[in-house]
This record gives sequence, C-alpha cells and structure tokens, in this order.
Amino acid sequence: MFLKIGGIGYDVNAKCENKVGKGVVGVKIKQIKQNFPYHLLLEADPSSAHIDRYIREGYCYVAVEKEEIIGVYVLVKKEEYTSEIINIAVREDRRGQGIGKLLIHDAIQKSATHGAKKVVIGTGNSSLDQLALYQKCHFRITEIIEGFFDSYPEPIIENGIACRDMIRLSYVIE
Repeated sequence: MFLKIGGIGYDVNAKCENKVGKGVVGVKIKQIKQNFPYHLLLEADPSSAHIDRYIREGYCYVAVEKEEIIGVYVLVKKEEYTSEIINIAVREDRRGQGIGKLLIHDAIQKSATHGAKKVVIGTGNSSLDQLALYQKCHFRITEIIEGFFDSYPEPIIENGIACRDMIRLSYVIE
C-alpha cells in the first residue's frame, strides 16, 4: 500500500480514473475533535441532528490549506472489518480540484491501517456528482435504501431531482 498524496503518487488500491489534481499541493489532512466545520458538514447532510449523532461515534478529518478548512469527512467504524465515510464535503470554490479524491484516499488509507477490509459510503439518488466521484474511485453500488430521506424535515432537491433514496457503495481493500 503506497501513498504520498501531497506530492501526488498513491496506490492504496484505490486508483481513481483521474489522478488527484494539482489543487491538492499544500493541502494537509488532520483529525479534529472539536470546532467541527458544520457549514461544510451541513452541505453533505442537511440534518444537524444526524451530524451530531455520528460525529460523536466517528472521527472527523479536515483538509486544511493555509490555515483554512477546505474539506471534511467523518469516518465511522461500522463492523469489525468495515469503515464508513459517513459525511464528506468540499468547499464549493475548491470542488473539481482533487480535494474530494484526496479525502477519499485518506479515508481508505486510514481504514486499511486500522484493519478494515471494506469502506462504504452512501449518497442520495440525486447526488449525481458524488455518485460519479465515488465510482471513479472504484466504489461499487451495493444497495439502494428506498425512502431513506423521506423522514428528513425538509425535502431535498438536487439537480432538479427529489432526493428520496440512499445509494450505498462499497470499496474492497485488497
């Protein structure tokens, strides 16, 4: 399992179709235990109650550049050999620059280091960019949970599509 990331290079068995972009040079990922970036977490999950619950069970990591948080993910151990990226978000002005791929690679590496054999992630049926990113990073669709988002207090509309179902994807660490 080879990884470098800041200066590019990686192989964590998670070879995305496109290399991590030049926008990640100088970006550091670190764990935080307080002062969570809710403004970013809420972009990926509009339920602060859900965020409060899983932030307590998981580990929060942020991508930092020049002392500014530009991305975040929360990693939770689900089963003995399974981790879940339960929330991942990149600041809007930094999207499309490889930060999301960097965060996904970091989550896979941390999961592997802690003995996980699989990393799972879920997103809404209307989250087209996220579905594309995860599949480019070799996650495979493994489950659809119908009506998952129906219980949210406000309807979620993305890309002109009502978000109702959770699409679950998984990545097997070899």
